[in-house]
Amino acid sequence: MLNIKIRKSFVIFAIGFGLVFGLDQWIKHLILGGLRWESEVLSIILVYNRGVAFSMLSFLGDWLKYLQVILVLAVWLVIISQRQFFDRNSGVFGVIFGGGCSNILDRFMHGGVVDYVYWHYGFEFAVFNFADAMIDVGVGVFILKAFFLSKTK
Repeated sequence: MLNIKIRKSFVIFAIGFGLVFGLDQWIKHLILGGLRWESEVLSIILVYNRGVAFSMLSFLGDWLKYLQVILVLAVWLVIISQRQFFDRNSGVFGVIFGGGCSNILDRFMHGGVVDYVYWHYGFEFAVFNFADAMIDVGVGVFILKAFFLSKTK
């Protein structure tokens, strides 16, 4: 029975990972192929982010991608060593890791993360991508689950 539960959580993780990773890479393929769009609220443009959020840590250059790979592997090992924790959150982790790994792949393939959504209505916001949004959604769902599950105990 335990093996079935473990396999089920890995399947859920893989589905979340694959959907976010695949869709993000497909959208980036369209952007790299020249897709652009502008409106009064937001624009679809092409920007290579050589840092992390808001271009922080860009001074690390190529070291950043290797540090991120090490960090993702370390977090993955910790998460899968906590089987019950992983089982309860496998879909959320799939979404977060799918977005993170897609952005890391960009660093190796393009020298920086391919960002394209530029919000400029009322204020100018950093340029971001689908993977960034999915990481934020995944973290938000994880926090909400932790908050509401801790309230029910």
